[in-house]
Amino acid sequence: MKPLNRRSFLQITPAMLMAGAGAACGYSLAGRGSFLPSYIRVLGIPLFGNRTPIASVDTLFTEKVRVEFQSRGRYSVNPTEEGADGIVRGDIVGLGATPVGYTTDQLASRYRFTINLAVQFYDARQKSVLWENPSLSFSDEYQLQQQQGGTIDPTGFLDRERAAIDRLSTDFARTVVTAILEAF
Repeated sequence: MKPLNRRSFLQITPAMLMAGAGAACGYSLAGRGSFLPSYIRVLGIPLFGNRTPIASVDTLFTEKVRVEFQSRGRYSVNPTEEGADGIVRGDIVGLGATPVGYTTDQLASRYRFTINLAVQFYDARQKSVLWENPSLSFSDEYQLQQQQGGTIDPTGFLDRERAAIDRLSTDFARTVVTAILEAF
């Protein structure tokens, strides 16, 4: 290895200083931070409201949010508001399936499943809303299975719908918990 002469040293020094400044500029990995006050340790996440015709969708979405907060490791999660420092309230306001693809016989073969929700994070100690989004919308598409002869299997609709709801609830939980913790 060659020793550095003065000229090489002067050429390298600015680059080293900029690299050091960039490393100390305060950036961190997404999903690691939390803007929540340090006194919020216990979260109350009661069952979400449900204004849709699907009876169990509120239970699924609420449970996914509870699990997502617990997986972050910082918070204790209760199914009620009692004794909570912070409260997550949700309301499922709409749910629908719209055909977006058709067979040559003009039968629906692909559907877009959309769910609309309102969510709020409430600071129980300060009695104030720290984060809310009254109009979240999540969509997923799924293809119906075709039977022999090209006809659509109508029994597959419910299975695909359940799978779409499960994927949407997972995406929703990750998105909401990240938004609450990182204040986006």
